[in-house]
Amino acid sequence: MNFKKWSPGIIFLYIVSCKGFANESAVIRINQIGYLSDEAKTAVILSEKKLDGKNIEIIVPESDAVVLRSELTSSEGSWGEFEYCYRFDFSALNRPGKYRIRISKLKTLSREFNISSDVYDGYAESILEYIRQQRCGYNPFTDEVCHKKDGRTMYGPMPDSTYIDVSGGWHDAGDHLRYMLTSGNTICRMLFAYLEHKDIFVDNFNALGQPGANGVADILDEIRWGLDWMLKMHPAQDQLFHQVADDRDHVGFKLPHLDTADYGWGPGSYRVVYYATGKPQGLFKYQNTSTGIANLAGRYAAAMAMAYRVWKEDLKDVGFANRCLKAGREVYEMGLRQPGCQEGTPCRSPYRYSENTWADDMEWGAAELYKVTQNSKYLHDAKDFAKLINTNSWMGRDTADHYECYPFMNMGHYALFEVTDKAFRDTLIGYYKAQIEVVKARADRNPFKIGIPFIWCSNNLAAAFITQCLLYEKMTGDIQYRKLMAAHRDWLLGNNPWGVSQFVGIPKDGVTPLHPHTPMIPHLNRLPIGGLNDGPVYASIYNNLKGIRLYEEDEYARFQSDYVVFHDDLGDYSTNEPTLDGTAEAIYFFSVLSSK
Repeated sequence: MNFKKWSPGIIFLYIVSCKGFANESAVIRINQIGYLSDEAKTAVILSEKKLDGKNIEIIVPESDAVVLRSELTSSEGSWGEFEYCYRFDFSALNRPGKYRIRISKLKTLSREFNISSDVYDGYAESILEYIRQQRCGYNPFTDEVCHKKDGRTMYGPMPDSTYIDVSGGWHDAGDHLRYMLTSGNTICRMLFAYLEHKDIFVDNFNALGQPGANGVADILDEIRWGLDWMLKMHPAQDQLFHQVADDRDHVGFKLPHLDTADYGWGPGSYRVVYYATGKPQGLFKYQNTSTGIANLAGRYAAAMAMAYRVWKEDLKDVGFANRCLKAGREVYEMGLRQPGCQEGTPCRSPYRYSENTWADDMEWGAAELYKVTQNSKYLHDAKDFAKLINTNSWMGRDTADHYECYPFMNMGHYALFEVTDKAFRDTLIGYYKAQIEVVKARADRNPFKIGIPFIWCSNNLAAAFITQCLLYEKMTGDIQYRKLMAAHRDWLLGNNPWGVSQFVGIPKDGVTPLHPHTPMIPHLNRLPIGGLNDGPVYASIYNNLKGIRLYEEDEYARFQSDYVVFHDDLGDYSTNEPTLDGTAEAIYFFSVLSSK
């Protein structure tokens, strides 16, 4: 490991994290944030040897006192080098405190963890820290202004290369592209989390993302940053742009304000902005297979309708609220005229966002527009779209194309549930329940009780599934899926084969990614705190992706398998790159679990 390129803080974190990588014959995986007092609590033990009948204990680290003792029974499968996997349920322990799990004869210890009612407090703000870092235009993380010349149009009703101002918004991931596809969903997720749990969000930053309160919750400052960009991308009643830049961006790690990519107007100059035609696009070798724009339009309408509520009722800015509502209604009508999906536009690379579900988005947009207008047409539309999408999603599948079923759970069903009649509510509940059940069936096949397919951005699927379980319980009062929800949450927070939280810097003292695929690491030696990595993928996917090479020896080699891999390595963009929309997805479940 070459430490010369790291700051002292990152070196310290690396050394601390590697304490868990020694060649023990058994390792214990837990949720590194910890557990709420009254919830299901489970650890997973990976072992090279059979441990049936061995004692397992929970101890208080300071005194070594044993507070709970049990016995490991039958193994529930294997993983990689580890032929035996055991689940240890310690839900009976609900006393607040700090603990460790120990397999006494092996002297195997887990990391320290907490049990309390406030273990999740503050983490929704950590998520916002990453989204704030992704800002395009003025970026408070670098204190620089980037991409001042976005952009020059393609495929629009105006002549190609016409300049329009589409500055602002957020970079999508470790690269510098910006998509309506993911940014619209990011805004929707933040708005939903705020509307459901307004009291947990604080005000520590101003509108530019700089330290200092401005009288507005930080999550609303971030939402406004995105809304302003979305409004620019809809410059006229019947116009919508959907993407700024393309894979010509991918010419090595570079800070946004030092971008040297060339889109035909010189290095670091103008970048292309693509118009949403609803038809195949691609300027060079590769094209997408777009069929419409309703996926974008539905989410656009949902975002603008929710924004109308917040800016009118909470911030008392009626002018901005009305502007949002007008834009939302206009773009919704565009979606009605062009059903189908606008995919991401590729250029030199075959990879793109390949969304092909859109009725869920139109359902969501119609339901949110009905809430603020009481126009029965929107309610009628929402029901029609709900029946059209039904249970169609990734849930229950072994695989899917990249972002094929997007967003990764149907928020339209929940939005419609809030305003529809009892009979149709039961229908919507049935849709959610059917999807949860097929995930549960898959989860029962492995010791971690994870039911997602390990396609690219698998962590986004897990985060979305957590949301669906929480919303199902809220809709029904049925608590039978709490353990299933907790298993997927715990997977993201360290109860996985690698023992790594999939959120950078969450928890603060945990084993979290130290080499995420982002230019902030090699150029600034700063971690993108709060970012959710795209997560483990099938080994078959990883082995067939172009341009991946590990920069360092794989410290997790023992925990890889022929089935699924994860690498904490700067060179692995498939498993170790934080993403904007996946990170935003997690804000809701952190807000639900917060004690405040």
